[in-house]
Amino acid sequence: MHISSVFDSGNIVVIKADDASDIELEIRPDAGEDHFQWFHYRVSGSRGTALTMKITNARRASYPEGWQNYRAVASYDRDEWFRVPTRYEGGELIIEHTPDADAVWYAYFAPYSLDRHYDLLAEAQTVEGVRLERLGATVDGRDIDLLQVGEDGDDKRSCWIIARQHPGESMAEWLVEGLLERLFDDEDPVAREVRERACLYVVPNMNPDGSTRGHLRNNAAGKNLNRQWEEPSAELSPEVYYVRAKMEATGVDFFLDVHGDEALPYNFISGGEGIKSWDDDKAARERRYSDALLAASPDFQTKFGYPVPEPGEANNTMASNWIGERFGCLAITLEQPFKDTADTPHPLGWSPSRCRKFGAAQLDALLVALRAAR
Repeated sequence: MHISSVFDSGNIVVIKADDASDIELEIRPDAGEDHFQWFHYRVSGSRGTALTMKITNARRASYPEGWQNYRAVASYDRDEWFRVPTRYEGGELIIEHTPDADAVWYAYFAPYSLDRHYDLLAEAQTVEGVRLERLGATVDGRDIDLLQVGEDGDDKRSCWIIARQHPGESMAEWLVEGLLERLFDDEDPVAREVRERACLYVVPNMNPDGSTRGHLRNNAAGKNLNRQWEEPSAELSPEVYYVRAKMEATGVDFFLDVHGDEALPYNFISGGEGIKSWDDDKAARERRYSDALLAASPDFQTKFGYPVPEPGEANNTMASNWIGERFGCLAITLEQPFKDTADTPHPLGWSPSRCRKFGAAQLDALLVALRAAR
């Protein structure tokens, strides 16, 4: 038996693996040493062997409450992922599974690989009316890529969608894949009207360095990108620096920042209620989007979410708050669960397929917002 993680988004440290019934592992912290929770590793040579794998530093993870009622995912082909028995006990995350193949991969959530990311970009640029633009380079030198869907113009709204500021939240890019798939469907009337009314700017992965390194929240310089929007640095947070510069050039009429939440078993929106310029008009725009998304997807709900800050108390280093204040637009953060939706559970939990469908549903809500803006 051998355990490895030296691959795209891999993250695990082997403490002890001489006994399949008592394997001890640790999650390696992000650059910056202030966050960890994402794990992704392979066990080989274990077909038919009952494995008990203990992540011994789980209690010190960024969000230990996220381990409650959580189940890890596993795959034999790295395409189809399924849930395996998992429990949080004595400060350890314990994963139990008997593989049916020679090698099995385990992860915190179904990974969205860098290869799949590049395939998404490559396929998108072949669609009529879509352009692929390199905005700059990450700390590690990777491309910061933007998809522009449609031509901008005075009669069109500038709609921005970004994902994976926090690289371990891979469900965010799965959602964007589903959104783009529907957006590119010329036979879908909702997609056609959205493209008629808006020019869309999409960054499917804001943090390719952190994604590849197996980070939960930080980039290669140890920076949490969703705390860099007031004063981004070309050296330490170039991902935000170059995206923000492009936003200044295009303007922003709508902004959606896609994330995942470790603890809450719900899909929900976090809005801009705490920004200084919050008013009845902004509240109505947010309600309109939220109500339309409720109608489009039973997987969405509005009862549970984050506490609402007091007026003027928003953290403007965060993307949706800074953009909502700077451009006066509807700017929201969309959260998905690592676990499952409590109201609409499924044996696979929250999964890539469900993420993609939820992404497609965003277009229904966006169209409602665009119609009201005219």
